[in-house]
Amino acid sequence: MSNRLAKEDSPYLQQHKDNPVDWWPWCDEAFQKAEEENKAIFISIGYSSCHWCHVMEETVFEDTECAAILNESFISIKVDREERPDIDKHYQEVHLLLNRRPGGWPTSIFCTPQNKPFFAGTYIPPESNAGSIEGMGFKELTRLIAQKVKENDAQLFKNADEVASFLNHTEHPKEATVLKEDFTKNFMLQAKNNFDTKHGGFSVAPKFPHASTLNTLLTIDRLYNDKSAKAMVTQTLDAMRKGGMYDLIDGGFCRYATDEKWLVPHFEKMLYDNALLTGVYFDAYLTYDDATYLQTAKECADFWYNFMSEDNLFYSASDADSEGEEGTYFIYSYEEVYELLKKNNITDIEAKLEAMSVTRSGNFEGKNIIRFEDGIIPEWFAEVKPLLASLRASRAYPFIDKKVQTSWSSMMIHSLFKLGACDTLYKERAIKHLDALLKTMYKDNILYHTTLIHKTPKVEAFLEDYAFLSQALLSAYKQTADELYLIQAQRFANQALEKFYDKGVWSFSVGEFTTKAETSDNTYTSSVSIMIDVLLTLSSLLEDEKYAHFAFKTMEYNSYELGRKPIFSPYMLTQALRYVKGARIIKASLVNLQNNACKLSKIEYPFIQLKVSDESGFMVCGDTSCFANTTDINELNSLVANSF
Repeated sequence: MSNRLAKEDSPYLQQHKDNPVDWWPWCDEAFQKAEEENKAIFISIGYSSCHWCHVMEETVFEDTECAAILNESFISIKVDREERPDIDKHYQEVHLLLNRRPGGWPTSIFCTPQNKPFFAGTYIPPESNAGSIEGMGFKELTRLIAQKVKENDAQLFKNADEVASFLNHTEHPKEATVLKEDFTKNFMLQAKNNFDTKHGGFSVAPKFPHASTLNTLLTIDRLYNDKSAKAMVTQTLDAMRKGGMYDLIDGGFCRYATDEKWLVPHFEKMLYDNALLTGVYFDAYLTYDDATYLQTAKECADFWYNFMSEDNLFYSASDADSEGEEGTYFIYSYEEVYELLKKNNITDIEAKLEAMSVTRSGNFEGKNIIRFEDGIIPEWFAEVKPLLASLRASRAYPFIDKKVQTSWSSMMIHSLFKLGACDTLYKERAIKHLDALLKTMYKDNILYHTTLIHKTPKVEAFLEDYAFLSQALLSAYKQTADELYLIQAQRFANQALEKFYDKGVWSFSVGEFTTKAETSDNTYTSSVSIMIDVLLTLSSLLEDEKYAHFAFKTMEYNSYELGRKPIFSPYMLTQALRYVKGARIIKASLVNLQNNACKLSKIEYPFIQLKVSDESGFMVCGDTSCFANTTDINELNSLVANSF
């Protein structure tokens, strides 16, 4: 018999509808019942493509003994962190406070009947002897908590009150620091300190792509011709696309690698990773004129278009697991690849298998992840790749979360417009996706955060939705010169300022959970930093200083930490450099701008805006004055450089 989650739209909640746990969705009724019956509250937060969420479901939530304890003594609430990032951010803060380290998913929170948290964990195995980080297994822990709540244990309730008081405390920065280019010195020192000189990237295993860090290194190299920045970018991008973390068959990046060399991923694919990395690889192509980076950017965008979209709307994620095991869809046995190539009369089979890292012993649990260790994709792979894809076609595809999210979709649309400067196919796609997103998620003057595809949205937008959508609209204006996009971007920016901004501080959400927006680039780029980008762009294009003022006040509020630890907020550092150095606006006729879009995007100076004018050639301007005019587009690089 299904529980209450059967009535929910969220694919993640639907995955748990047949658990023996008597789950509640997040609602007032659940909290009222907990208080009335004096039951502890268990809040479990995850998402549909999360591997360890699936493991906890299998080992704990499908276990009848665990379920019996929860059903007797707890009110159990399931939350989709992609549907309700405001709730997730609140409880990630709880986890950090209680454990002095960041959390992750699944997130396991225990609260008093009055909904005051006192214990936070991530994956908790059923039995204590299974090596839980928290020290005991789920059965022992829940029995202990149930007993203490039933006995009204004074210490437990005191601890919960202390946590609540800490959460309600607002800490302001110690002092403001003058924004200056010297912040890049600290950033480079910190990036070099984290950099893996052997395999690229900025951590040991598990290894995440750190798109914002790569973006800022690209900016620094374009500004200062920094060889160290270039080396960190190119080594990381080259290593990530060898195969494993990057899917050489279908395209697209997995969320992270479990090893240091980017070979073995958790196989889930997230829209935000692929959107941001599409942009990074394309910017690397513009900077270094390396066609392999352009190819990777296009393959990422094509994967999401071919596999992960419907009616011009993007799905949010695909799972790591299929047929009950992780990676089944993605990996190959030596024998099946050998026979496939033999059947299709491919020559030099043994040499090709060796080049693709396909061996009898395998490189992942006895099977093979396709990978080119030297990083060079040979020409013959164009013939072999469709054959390998045909093997996958006979397998069950991993579960797809068909949730549409304004923020994540806007990230990909922004990257598509970037690609569109050099290939109009992607510009045309970007326009269709943007129009479909606005039609779906902006209704009756209300912007929404998420909906299941073809359903009516219910969850209203958060700061990240306003920020990334505004950025995508400004990219649309840059590539089309359609002023409607500029007007819409201004409208959403104004609404964001009104709803979420207060004297340099931004809230992520308001209402039920008023949570402060992060300034660090964690899972993806901080929405605060994206808003700074949007406001500075609006200031330049509209010649309206109030937007630059709000951007400056935001950076000033965060300047002390930005100067000391810029590695945590790389995109804000990029915007600080933009503010200090100033934007450059290229003014030209619409025909000139559109016919030369790719060349204009290759101008070395990273902070360029485009604006339609009656100029016969190209005019180079700042925010308040113009510097030079030319009819030769090839002179723009030097003219921009000489304008400082």
